[in-house]
Amino acid sequence: MRTSQELFSLAGKTALVTGGSRGLGLQMAEALGEQGARIVLSARKQSELDEAVAHLKARGVDASAIAADLSKDDQVQPLVDEAMKRLGQIDILINNAGASWGAPAEDYPVEAWDKVMNLNIRSIFLVAQAVGKASMIPRKYGRIINISSIAGLAGNPPGPMKTLAYNTSKGAVINFTRTLAGEWGAYGITVNSIAPGFFPSKMTHGLLAAVGADNMAKEAPLNRLGDGEDLKGATVLFASDAGKHITGQTLAIDGGVSAV
Repeated sequence: MRTSQELFSLAGKTALVTGGSRGLGLQMAEALGEQGARIVLSARKQSELDEAVAHLKARGVDASAIAADLSKDDQVQPLVDEAMKRLGQIDILINNAGASWGAPAEDYPVEAWDKVMNLNIRSIFLVAQAVGKASMIPRKYGRIINISSIAGLAGNPPGPMKTLAYNTSKGAVINFTRTLAGEWGAYGITVNSIAPGFFPSKMTHGLLAAVGADNMAKEAPLNRLGDGEDLKGATVLFASDAGKHITGQTLAIDGGVSAV
């Protein structure tokens, strides 16, 4: 029997992290790398990727990056092909690339709807499919972590949040996770979802400025916002053999917001 330290180790494993150049994606990449995984990051902007890779390397993580816009179907397969070339195999996939758009439902632009849905759910499907076929299904091993949101578990309270497409897409991510887990369990692949609550980030900056950090924190039973390490434990659990009997699940990391 392995020790708990051995179960949580990712030594010798490889990972592709989309949306990994900053914020929650970079935090999760840190967690994987700190446990010994080799990392390939992906995001749209090469300059941000370069900064992220330098940050990870300074922490002793073996990391590289590939720029790709996953809202465009034709950039998915080249990303996976290049990641496979660099890593040899993809043991862990974190689907974190995402976008939001705020507008009242009655005036929501259809182009904004398409932008959010294409990146937040269509790209997750396409990347998971490509990685599954290239590496996980043939090897009968894989760990997929989809980043949803507590916005996918409920609607918005009255107030400034008008994020119809975002909430809808994140709800879709949760059921995509359940359904893919059911299909790909036969291949030894686990598929789980992390649903963050409110974390300060580039995406949430506008809302945080409008509402205030203290006011947002008061909405959580723990009276705090998420920080730069709050996703690390769940990420390593789902990515490692410590979580080998967990699949199809969504774990909210939100200070208790979704529990009350």
